[in-house]
Amino acid sequence: MVNYYEILEVSQKASKEVIEKAYKALAKKYHPDLNQDNKKEAEMKMQKIN
Repeated sequence: MVNYYEILEVSQKASKEVIEKAYKALAKKYHPDLNQDNKKEAEMKMQKIN
């Protein structure tokens, strides 16, 4: 079973704003266009985040 809170690195009691902020930060960090060195790994991480 997938734990989305764990993927986004937030607690299960996190507010909506905290979850959105964590998502945006991770999406920016692992976006394939911004990670040309590890594009395959970044694509896999983005699939998990989304």
